[in-house]
Amino acid sequence: MNKNKKIWRLIDLIKWGETYFRDKNFDNPRSEIEWLLQDLLNYKKIDLYLKFEEEIDSEKLFILKSWIKRRISREPSQYITGKADFYGRSYFVNNKVLIPRPETEILIDAAIKNLLEKKNPFIIDIGTGSGCIGITLAIEIKKSNVLSIDISKDALLIAKNNAESHNIKNIQFLEIDILKNDINKKADLIISNPPYINKNELSTLMPEVRNHEPKISLTDNKDGFTFYERFVSLFPKILKNDGAAIIEVGRKDHSIRVLDIFKKNGIKNIKFIKDLNNDNRAVIINNS
Repeated sequence: MNKNKKIWRLIDLIKWGETYFRDKNFDNPRSEIEWLLQDLLNYKKIDLYLKFEEEIDSEKLFILKSWIKRRISREPSQYITGKADFYGRSYFVNNKVLIPRPETEILIDAAIKNLLEKKNPFIIDIGTGSGCIGITLAIEIKKSNVLSIDISKDALLIAKNNAESHNIKNIQFLEIDILKNDINKKADLIISNPPYINKNELSTLMPEVRNHEPKISLTDNKDGFTFYERFVSLFPKILKNDGAAIIEVGRKDHSIRVLDIFKKNGIKNIKFIKDLNNDNRAVIINNS
């Protein structure tokens, strides 16, 4: 985009942006510019084309230019705009928290189904990050009480901000290192998306993930199984006799190893939830 007085319409920016991102070897160049424009203008995708003749003022062009520079460095769009969607709602995010994944919504569906018969379920959300899992359950299961925990002060600030923005009262937050400390409460449901990437595999991740998302949310800095091994000793202490745990797992052989860890430690009633790619996405453990 030149510094002259050229008038930029929406359609001009879409065409220019698509070409620019394609030249920078992005896989979906039109989607890249559409995403940024939608957030810049607070439009839905269809609005970009219904209002394609709209002229964009210099202030918004300046913001867009700075966003494009950041995106070219492979910074995730969600960190650039400060927002990410999860289960149909918007959440504040920054590089202190993991970006919510659509695949993780499977955990929410399973949790709601599991708690249908519970009148006032108590839920523990381990490693809350942005708070998207705990907050979603607090909204969807109105009579629930949720305790969302994390080791990161920065993450908890984001999570609390998100809870306030959604006007949620039935959720509490606790700073705790769950690998070293116990919780003196028993839950109807434990839910978690723990760090499960092997530290040796970090270099294989997309640059958006590898260079920008918090390492503490991605990996245990070991083989990716530390949290599952901890859950084995934790569940008897914080899970009710008729409770359940829903834990996200990695793909392929990761879930097989998780199953082996649980079985070797006497945990029964184990099943997996598959995602749209037919990969094991989460493990469910029922005490009852």
